[in-house]
Order: sequence, then C-alpha cells, then structure tokens
Amino acid sequence: FCFVLSVAMASGTALIYDEEMTTHKLLWSDPVCDIEVPERLSSSYEQLERYHLVERCVCVPAREGSEEEILLVHSSEHLEVAKSTQTMNEEELKRLSGNYDAFFFHPNTYRCARLAVGATLQLVDAVMSGKVCNGMALVRPPGHHSQRNAANGFCLFNNVAISAEYAKLKYGLQRILIVDWDVHHGQGTQYIFAEDPSVLYFSWHRYEHQEFWPSLKESDYDAVGLGKGKGFNINLPWNKVGMGNSDYLAAFFHVLLPMAFEFDPELVLVSSGYDSGIGDPEGQMNATPEVFAHLTHFLMQLANGKLCVILEGGYHLKSLSESVCMTVKTLLGDPVPQIT
Repeated sequence: FCFVLSVAMASGTALIYDEEMTTHKLLWSDPVCDIEVPERLSSSYEQLERYHLVERCVCVPAREGSEEEILLVHSSEHLEVAKSTQTMNEEELKRLSGNYDAFFFHPNTYRCARLAVGATLQLVDAVMSGKVCNGMALVRPPGHHSQRNAANGFCLFNNVAISAEYAKLKYGLQRILIVDWDVHHGQGTQYIFAEDPSVLYFSWHRYEHQEFWPSLKESDYDAVGLGKGKGFNINLPWNKVGMGNSDYLAAFFHVLLPMAFEFDPELVLVSSGYDSGIGDPEGQMNATPEVFAHLTHFLMQLANGKLCVILEGGYHLKSLSESVCMTVKTLLGDPVPQIT
C-alpha cells in the first residue's frame, strides 16, 4: 500500500519544518542551556536541502497546537505560565526560567512550542490519514523531558506524548510504541505513560549509575511502569560512555525489537535525539550517523510502516545534520548504508 502510494505521489515521506521555530533562543549567559541553539534546526534543514532530500519529501506545513491539544498532557497551570511569558521582559523571563531545571524562556518560546506541538500532530495526521507512509518533524523546543506541570531540560511541551494521546483520541489507537533514542532519559514521557498499557515506551540513555542528568532513580532498568502499565516501560541505562554502532544494534535486536513485535503497535513515534551520535558533547557516544539509518529501517517494519520521527536533542551540528539526513533517506526508501 505504501509503495503504491509513494509511486502515485512521487513521495511517501512527510517533512515538517517551520523557520519560525528558530526564533526561540537564549537571551542571557547560561552554560547549561547555551548548546540548545537555533542552528540545530536550520543546519539540519540546510543539509537536507544540500542532499536534495527536501524536494523528495511531501512538505506538510506546521500549525500551532491548540490549548485543548496541549491540555491532553499538561496542566492548565503549566499552560498559563507558558502563555504569560509572551509579554515578559528579559529580567522576568530569566527569573521564571530559574524555577526550572535547564530551561530558558524567550518572548517567542510559547509560539515556537505551540508550533512544535502542531507540527508533530500534523505529521501524525499525514501518516494516519494515509497521505504519506511516514515522516519527520524538525521541531524545537524539544519535548521529552517536559512533565505535566513543568518545563525541564530545554523542553516546554511534550510533543511526542501529546501526539500519542491525540492519536489515541482521534484514531482510536490502542497500541502506540514510543522509541526514545535520545541520549538523555525522557523522564517526562515515562511519567506521563507510567500507568498506561496502551503506550510502550522504550528509552536508552546515558546513566552512569545515576550520575548523569537527569540523575533519577527511575531512569534505571528496574523502572518498568506502574499498575496497569507495568511491563510497558523499558529503560536501557548505559553506565559508561563510548557506546558504538554494535551496542545500539544489539540493544535493538535483543531488547527493543522482540518486545515491539510482540506488542504489535498501530503507530510508532520516535523521540529522535541525535545527541546519542558521535561527536556530541552531551552523549560522548561513538555511534555514527549511518546507525540511525539502520534503526529507522528496523522501525519501518512495524505498524505497517506508520512511523513518525520527531526531533529531540542533538548538539554537534555536523553529527546532528548528517544523522537527520540518514534518517530521512531511509524513510524515503533509499538503501541503508553499510555500517562499520
């Protein structure tokens, strides 16, 4: 079906990008937050253009996520705080940002975060309606650390969590797989779905025996979900740096994929952070951009190929943009490159 569709439409892969999301930026000095720069988005898009991948995709416009959509996951208090920042001066923004762990507000942050949510939902709609097979949303601010009532780790609204709730509501889905290959634990996503057996959440992350941020006990391997959701949360904590392609492939083959095929998802969402790639100052891992082609290819075998890839972290611009391109090439059906 996807093959027929992609031949008929010349491409079956959606790409969602809105330059406005580059306007969210740090206005003061903060060594913790200064790596989350607008160029993460623009350099990724420019590299896609250089490889002539943009023209091969179905370009779907972003939109603003509505308040109702944001409230699928977040509290009204959190939404109101975020809204209030639009008219704040720099001093007020800085003071408010200090209430959160590793987050900064800009007067346009609320608008950008709503675009990030809406872009993610546009991708889900394009895939679920059959307009495309799969796709990628290049968004910021990212989402997987944000919690029901708090911004956290560069994230204001949890884009992927909102899209999972949205897909359940709009399309009646009963099994959604979220794969978080960012190098940080997406604790926000874990908390949101801890008791929910309809969402299987997998995260690998740099952990180092709880020394690495966010340094939570519940990022360890024994956090498997709660209540009805027990068994539907999978954490794979890396207790050392320098993990390479073979480690990532082993994790997929031995841990994620057997569970994913058994779960048999109707939709796969990827919290696609590329700080798990080589050269990244945050991850200090050794996996090359090619590995993301293989990871993407494996996930395309699930859910009849319904795969939505949503950008999270990634702070080495060259590694990030190459990895994004590898992901999109694979979504487009190009052969996966050989891997070292």
